[in-house]
Amino acid sequence: MKVVYQGGEGEIVEKKSRFIATVRPVESEEEATAFINEMKKKYWDARHNCSAFVIGSNQEISRCSDDGEPSQTAGRPMLDVLLREELHNVAVVVTRYFGGTLLGTGGLVRAYQKSTQEGLANSVIIDKLPGRQLTIQTDYNGLGKIQYILAKQDITIIDTEYTDAVDIHVMVPSGAEKKLTEEVTEGTGGNARFSWGKDVEYALIEKKIKIF
Repeated sequence: MKVVYQGGEGEIVEKKSRFIATVRPVESEEEATAFINEMKKKYWDARHNCSAFVIGSNQEISRCSDDGEPSQTAGRPMLDVLLREELHNVAVVVTRYFGGTLLGTGGLVRAYQKSTQEGLANSVIIDKLPGRQLTIQTDYNGLGKIQYILAKQDITIIDTEYTDAVDIHVMVPSGAEKKLTEEVTEGTGGNARFSWGKDVEYALIEKKIKIF
C-alpha cells in the first residue's frame, strides 16, 4: 500500500497566481477534514483553498472540493492525481492567491494538478508491505551462505547478533516464507533454526526497516 510517510509542500506560479500545495498523511475522514480546516485558517486571506483526500486500504473514501473555483477544475483534478499515483490515506490542500489574470478551465486544471504533483514530490512516499519477522540462528560456517541467500531473495537484514552462534534478524515479505526456509535449510545442510515473529506491516525507508 503506497502512502505518504511525511507530508510536504510545493508551490507553482501561473500568470501571477500562486498555487501552494500542502500534503499530509491522514487516517480518517475526520482527520482529513480537520487538516483542511487548519489550512483554511492558516491561509485565510487566499482566494481559494481547494482540497482532495483518499482514505482506506482500497481507497474506499475519496472527497474533493473546488472551494469556489469553476466546477471540476480544482478538487477533481487534484483527486485524479492521488488516485493515479495509487496513494492511500492522504490529503492535499492547494491554496490559490489570485494574480489578476483568469486561467480558463484548462489552465486551472493543469495548475491544480501540477501543484499537487509538486507537493507530492516534496513529500516522503513509501510502500507499506505485509511481512513477518524472522530470526535465523546458525553457526559461523553458515553465515556467509545465509547472507548470500538473503541478498539473492532481496530480503532485508534488520540486525545481526554474534555470540557463540549467529542470530540474523530479518523481515520476510508475505508469501516468501516457504522458499526462504527451504533454501536456508538446504544451503546450511540443516544447520539453521528458525524463530518466527508476528505478522506486521513494514516499509524500507533510507535502507532501514520501519515497522508499523
